[in-house]
Amino acid sequence: MTPELSLSIQTAWLIPLYGFIGMLVSLPWACGLFRRDAHRPAAYLNILLTLLAFVHGSLILQEVYHSGPVDLAFPWLSVADLELNISFSLSLTNLVALELITGLSLLSQVYSLGYMDKEWALARFFALLGFFEGAMSGVVLSDSLFQSYFLLEMLTLSTYLLVGFWYAQPLVVTAARDAFLTKRVGDVLLLMGVVALCSYSGVMGFNDLYAWAAQDTLSPLAATLLGLGLVAGPTGKCAQFPMHLWLDEAMEGPNPASILRNSVVVTCGAIVLLKVMPILQLSPIAIGVMLVIGSISAIGGSLVALAQVDIKRTLSYSTTAHMGLVFIAIALQIPVLALLLLFTHAVSKALLSMSIGGVIASTNCQDITELGGLGSRMPATTTAFLVGGAGLVGFLPLGGFLALAQSIELLSVRSVPFMAVFLLTNALTALGLVRVFRHVFMGDSLIKSRRAAEVNWQMAFPMVALTVIVLITPLLLVRLESLDGLLAFPLWAAALVVGSGLLGLLAGAVLPLSKAWSRSLNPLLRWWQDLLAYDFYTERFYRLTIVNVVAGFSRLASWFDRNVVDGLLNGVARFSLASADSLKLSVSGQSQSYVLTVLLAIVLFLTAVSWFLT
Repeated sequence: MTPELSLSIQTAWLIPLYGFIGMLVSLPWACGLFRRDAHRPAAYLNILLTLLAFVHGSLILQEVYHSGPVDLAFPWLSVADLELNISFSLSLTNLVALELITGLSLLSQVYSLGYMDKEWALARFFALLGFFEGAMSGVVLSDSLFQSYFLLEMLTLSTYLLVGFWYAQPLVVTAARDAFLTKRVGDVLLLMGVVALCSYSGVMGFNDLYAWAAQDTLSPLAATLLGLGLVAGPTGKCAQFPMHLWLDEAMEGPNPASILRNSVVVTCGAIVLLKVMPILQLSPIAIGVMLVIGSISAIGGSLVALAQVDIKRTLSYSTTAHMGLVFIAIALQIPVLALLLLFTHAVSKALLSMSIGGVIASTNCQDITELGGLGSRMPATTTAFLVGGAGLVGFLPLGGFLALAQSIELLSVRSVPFMAVFLLTNALTALGLVRVFRHVFMGDSLIKSRRAAEVNWQMAFPMVALTVIVLITPLLLVRLESLDGLLAFPLWAAALVVGSGLLGLLAGAVLPLSKAWSRSLNPLLRWWQDLLAYDFYTERFYRLTIVNVVAGFSRLASWFDRNVVDGLLNGVARFSLASADSLKLSVSGQSQSYVLTVLLAIVLFLTAVSWFLT
């Protein structure tokens, strides 16, 4: 480590540890060593450590912004030709992502104080949030593929623990298990890709991997299999088709954790995909698969969100749709566009998640068809939803508009069909958000919303702060040197973005929402509605195919184990017992009989030996 580096940069490795330290200091309260009805100190300690991580990252970001990126490496394991380092890349991109994670985590933790106010296991929840934050911070700063995989596994574990936080509810346990197993599929395939890449290249650092990939020494088949393995992991983390069901299942967990899942957890998966982008270029098939996955997820997720009545699931499917756009940008090798989409989506989706969390906390209801008239009763929450939705669908002049306008300009040159995917997704997202807004915040107050009141200050403060951040996002983006041409897009691109958003807004405004129209009498329309409501029957398809096949093999293995393996072992045991029972009858107590038996045995043995020798 060079002495010229400042103390803040030399101690950058501490930033992921802040979250893990917060988890450790919360354990005495979570384990009941202290009073079980006084868990607030654990929450305050976690918030303090997250604030420290945010400030530490801000100091490093300021230095890197003026002096350039810095790489840190600490030797960890050296065996024969294998050398593993704990390495961090302090680039501008990684640090902006880090500040996004720690900033949203800080606001989410403050929000949790109000949302989880009456939760008896508050310390355990904040311990899991600290674990969550530490894993995400490590992922974005990591400069090693092996290290990134290890941290992604920790992210999968933390997702399982947070989704299953209310483990006394059977539905929550099932959702946590399904979410964990779905993400594990992607993790296992990613591990296969990491191991194969290590055997081919002999290195794990991203810069070393880029140099190796530039040589292009792989066969087409090996490059394709390697690329598909590396794509599978981020596909699961970003909730992309066909591994998108976990994000929907994860909505069974507490809403403060859903804020992070819908905003920055999926961002971590996309960051890893961005880091392996030069390696993926070795396989055109892997790039094509990414384009197909992104397109299906973008359009399919937007359509499925239109048919959901659970307010949290409408946002989860829109997250899948937006991450599909990010996949398309990465596959087309436009990293700046992917980062722009990630940043604008994260802040807007976090604000939307906070606003619907306020609705759920105030009404104790997630069904949008049972809500209404909350606009006048919850003005701060309503404003947060409007600003978050406008920032997400690209209303002028918010950050989402700048990202989508840049997308349209770049895609018009590279691929017009994918430009249409972006515009269609934007229109469908606007339609879905207007539908939710009309159901929840407009109209007459229904039974479950008549006594609703504005959220407490612990929930209102993060919403107001994030509302301001969404509004000033364009000013933050134009300050980045890598985005100097952010405002240099043609007028026609801006018109297409605004037009697609207005089209979705108008369609959502005229869409009939009364219960009399909610279920069509036309069989074709009812079939189409059910198709979207049940996510194109993806879960049912998996259950009838993969789950049944695995269950069939399990039953076959169980039968073989009981009847063949256990039968053989039990047969040997029974034969031994029967032999012992028969032999014990030959015991007479007469020594001459024993001597005769021994002599006969010796004679038979010698006879057999002589016969074999001759």
